[in-house]
Amino acid sequence: MPIISVNNLHKKFGSLEVLKGISFDVNIGETVVFAGPSGSGKSTLLRCLNGLEKIESGRIFVDGTEVQDPQTDMIDLRRRIGMVFQSFNLFPHLTILENITIPLTKVRHMDLEPSKELAKSLLAKVGIEEKVDVYPGRLSGGQQQRAAIARALAMEPKVMLFDEPTSALDPELTGGVIDILKDLSRSNMTMLVVTHEMNFARHAADRMIFMDEGHIVEENHPEELIKNPKHERTKRFMTQIAYD
Repeated sequence: MPIISVNNLHKKFGSLEVLKGISFDVNIGETVVFAGPSGSGKSTLLRCLNGLEKIESGRIFVDGTEVQDPQTDMIDLRRRIGMVFQSFNLFPHLTILENITIPLTKVRHMDLEPSKELAKSLLAKVGIEEKVDVYPGRLSGGQQQRAAIARALAMEPKVMLFDEPTSALDPELTGGVIDILKDLSRSNMTMLVVTHEMNFARHAADRMIFMDEGHIVEENHPEELIKNPKHERTKRFMTQIAYD
């Protein structure tokens, strides 16, 4: 049974239909990259997966739970779905350590000292263990994104969603965050990643899905989709990426 199953998903913003019958499955441990032009519906899709957006029709199952079921405990579901946004979303008035421990104590009901130890170990895992007492505003974009990843991992999710995690970073900071994503992929974490980082897709993803105008246009192994796309729209996109 797939850990994620999306069936005929439709989503509108007013009269604008942004997802037009999306269907796909993701198995446990898979890393799936979503690529496509801006406005193709990739980020909206991720937000639908953890219930941040209401949908018009279709069904979404994550870890055996139907996301749109009125009986679904959304707090419990979101504990199982970690999400990292392109804008970091750290609390500016809290230190990096507090940004991680507060969700642990409030949502997972951990005692403070064990939550601090877990937070420190995760910050070490993402390479910023020395920043525990620093506020987000004093960190670089790359360091803030690492902290956001550590905070998401602290909830011990079954699935991690990454919405263009390097798009707000300078090119020289991107590599460090990509390395963390590669490590997570190798650790058998189930990951859905919206990104234009084709090198990450080629070296870390099991599958790539190309979207355009609310549709899944093509999906394949990343190397094959990048080098030998079948659909004309995918070919145009990959050619443009190559020139960027």
